[in-house]
Amino acid sequence: MTETLEPAAKATRGPTRRFEQRKTAIVASAVEVLNRKGVRGMTLGEVAASLNLVPTGVIYYFKNKEELAAACFLKGVDAFTQFLAAGETGADARERLTRFFDAYLDYRRRMALAEVEPLTTFNDVRALNSAAVNAAYVDMFRRARGLLVGPETASLTRLELNARTHMLLSEIFWAPVWLHRHDPEDYGRVTQRLLSITADGLAAPGAAWNPRPLPDLIPEPPEGGEISSELFLRAATELINEEGYLGASVEKISARLNVTKGAFYHHNETKDELVEACFERTIEVMRRAIRQAEAVTTDGLQTLATVATALVEYQMSGNAPLLRTSALTSAPESIQPKLVAKFDRISDRFASLISDGIADGSIRPIDTNIGAQVITAAINAAAELRHWAAAVTPGQAVNLYVRPLFEGLLSPPVR
Repeated sequence: MTETLEPAAKATRGPTRRFEQRKTAIVASAVEVLNRKGVRGMTLGEVAASLNLVPTGVIYYFKNKEELAAACFLKGVDAFTQFLAAGETGADARERLTRFFDAYLDYRRRMALAEVEPLTTFNDVRALNSAAVNAAYVDMFRRARGLLVGPETASLTRLELNARTHMLLSEIFWAPVWLHRHDPEDYGRVTQRLLSITADGLAAPGAAWNPRPLPDLIPEPPEGGEISSELFLRAATELINEEGYLGASVEKISARLNVTKGAFYHHNETKDELVEACFERTIEVMRRAIRQAEAVTTDGLQTLATVATALVEYQMSGNAPLLRTSALTSAPESIQPKLVAKFDRISDRFASLISDGIADGSIRPIDTNIGAQVITAAINAAAELRHWAAAVTPGQAVNLYVRPLFEGLLSPPVR
């Protein structure tokens, strides 16, 4: 049975306590749906059902799902603002990062024990295109950037700080993907290891930075304006990265290529088939980069730096982006397990390469599994670096973004 709502107090009296409690409960329920299905997939009906309400009960508080999604994202920003506030009490950049990581991972520990409400994920925050949410997110980014300001980083430019801040937040946002592999009582140890890799990097002290160039990872599409399957893959990948699985409709994919829906179905049986092909193509590009790097490098650090450099440059080139692995959260549930397993194998390969580097002395002793996830997160987030460092070219991103991944966010800049 569904519950109907009693009329709220008149506007002149202001919101009642019951009104605010119900509104808070709706947002908390919506966060769980939003995290699973994204902005496009969330419906007011599903949120209402989770609270035993009729859909109009939610509409009474939020006139549409966009307004409700905005409230969810703002709730997430508020939570992160508290973690950042804890970090800001530190005396220097390292201590600020330590306190920020401690606050965040402790909240995650309590989440795993069901002691606190879930945090909002920001996978498709840009798909909402809300001015209020965007402004709050930018303010959160600025506060996160402030954590990195100190004697250790005094010579960094604003552009360099922006690139490193984007990486910092990307590592934090990626943590829920792999934290479930650890027991909550071990989160303190996980925090120390993640902090060590983020602040001080993977490279052993004095190790040479010398990534090698790789050939083109994907051939260019046919010339002459011919519409090919590769062009559909590229268009779908761009849209999924921008708007999630549900936002990348057949109509939008076709419109991006200026073709009809008939042309779409001439090249693709179904949208889900195309989406799965996008994931498969991304996985194959990453595998190819690893194979090519292993063939031309001499130690573990050089191999990983070559792979990361090639994939980040590729992500930022704008020609054929990799599908952001965070898009898996809104992909059809029927294909998720198979694709997650394949992405996990990529991370396992990174962990193996880290082990090789530790053995040959080019990488310092670190947690190989967490290190692999740090690398995966950085590659995944590279496509959005342009939002925070708009003037950076793919080549410049190597020193601004990739090198600090291996030498640490608190390392001096490269001049």
